[in-house]
Amino acid sequence: MNARQVDNYPGFPQGISGFELASLMHEQALKYGLETINATVTAIKPGNKYNIITADSEIEAEALIIAAGSEYRRLEVPGEEELLGRGVSYCATCDGFLFRDLDVAVVGGGDTAVTDALELSEHASKVYIIHRRDRLRAGQILKKKSLERTKLEPVWNTVVEEIIGDNKVSGLKVRNVKTGGITKLEVAGVFVAIGFEPNSQCFSDVVELDEAGLIKTDELMATSAPGIFAVGDIRKNSPRQVAGAVGDGATAALSAFKYLRERS
Repeated sequence: MNARQVDNYPGFPQGISGFELASLMHEQALKYGLETINATVTAIKPGNKYNIITADSEIEAEALIIAAGSEYRRLEVPGEEELLGRGVSYCATCDGFLFRDLDVAVVGGGDTAVTDALELSEHASKVYIIHRRDRLRAGQILKKKSLERTKLEPVWNTVVEEIIGDNKVSGLKVRNVKTGGITKLEVAGVFVAIGFEPNSQCFSDVVELDEAGLIKTDELMATSAPGIFAVGDIRKNSPRQVAGAVGDGATAALSAFKYLRERS
């Protein structure tokens, strides 16, 4: 959870920053005796107990819950980092309503990009879909819906070179990959939907991952390894919402307690 504004978590009608929400959760847990250690996990070694290797020490545990999250894949262009939260977004569901009656762009051509574009078309006046190829990679149903939505305008064979703006996004500098031509697209927001990278690398030798690197779990958040559970964005089929991750955490905690009781 980062410092961005969270506007879709129950109980905070005015929104709350991700950092503040996480701090409040941490404070509440400390009240009930939580012990915390700040360390970077580099590996997990199985055994009678799991040996959790960090940069500074080793910790033993009979059960553990992985909540390492994932990172949105970035465009890595000028202006992206500087204008994050000021027109640059990676979540149309979270931020789409902020762009009512404004022109926006979605970067990507897969299912997520088209779904985001359709979502944004409920709010924005126009939605450009910028894709480096001349056709969408999304499924047929989504492609058909996108072609029927008059607010959606594809920009084919094009990549983003720069996100323009002083205090907020005002446009994009884009390049046609076939002609090399550079043009400017005036938009108030850009939604990047080119995938994400789960932070699962150091767990790959212990739990089963899918082809995208997401940890496979069952409905009780159990992974392929006994006593290891996974929650939030790092697990397969996560709704990728804060409320969903919190629910995952509650389920995983109950599952871990049950596992420890049965083991004792």
